[in-house]
This record gives sequence, structure tokens and C-alpha cells, in this order.
Amino acid sequence: MSHYRFVTPHRTGKWYPDLLSAQRQAATIGAGFLDPRSGMFYPYKDSRLEVGQPGRKA
Repeated sequence: MSHYRFVTPHRTGKWYPDLLSAQRQAATIGAGFLDPRSGMFYPYKDSRLEVGQPGRKA
């Protein structure tokens, strides 16, 4: 089982158990925007998605 977080050049998000939760919270660190109408996620420039395994150092 993987976990997900978004990272910008200046901030790092928390780990979330699913991609949708990470996308919903991306705006709090300035990593992207989840459009509630279409469900599409738009990452901002220089943000990236990290995928990790619980219990392992990222």
C-alpha cells in the first residue's frame, strides 16, 4: 500500500493514504488545484508528487 504527498521547492506536504486526499490538500502548500466540478487536478509549476511506502523513510 502506497502513500502520497506533494512537494514544492519551498514546502513539503503531509503523507496521505490515497491520491485524492493528497490532491485535495495540495492547495494548502501551493502545489496545485483540484477543480471540484470536473474532478481534475492541476499541479502548479515546480510541484511534484512523491509516492512512498508506509514505514519506510522517503
